[in-house]
Amino acid sequence: MESYQHVLAEHQTIRTERLILRPLTLADARDIFEYASDDDNTKFVFDTHPDIDYTRKQIAEYFVATPLGKYGIILSEMGKLIGTIDLRIDPATKSCCMGYALNKAFWGNGYMTEAGLALLDLAFNKLELERVFATHDVCNPASGKVMQRLGMTYEGTLRKSRLAKNVLVDDAYYSILKEEYITEK
Repeated sequence: MESYQHVLAEHQTIRTERLILRPLTLADARDIFEYASDDDNTKFVFDTHPDIDYTRKQIAEYFVATPLGKYGIILSEMGKLIGTIDLRIDPATKSCCMGYALNKAFWGNGYMTEAGLALLDLAFNKLELERVFATHDVCNPASGKVMQRLGMTYEGTLRKSRLAKNVLVDDAYYSILKEEYITEK
């Protein structure tokens, strides 16, 4: 894991055509609260934030406490944080889980696909992982479309696999292997 940490430390900021991916800070609380307090935005991913103090606590505990591999998505032209994306690495299997959330005001513009492609490049070309996977609530097919645009293959549905807002939900499971990523490029 130490070598992964070293590589991630070297790639704390990633630039794409329209985005900057960088570590979150408590100063990002207002932008995150903007979408994390919206039921439509959080419906399938996490509990809706009741107030900005809750948002700050979540940032401190998840993003600031262990920042490597976790990025805020900044829209370059506005300098505004519009979402988050992260890689959770399992060194034993040379794989990682990708997770993401995006402010609904910015849905439909390809930003999450752009951020996801940047992290696939990081995962396969810099971290030298063999597999990246992601899941989405089956009631949220738009997230699955992002995974498909990233070149991921649907592998199956994990029935009642996760508790979300006090309900067991079914998750669709997608992945992409290093050799598939290299072939598709």
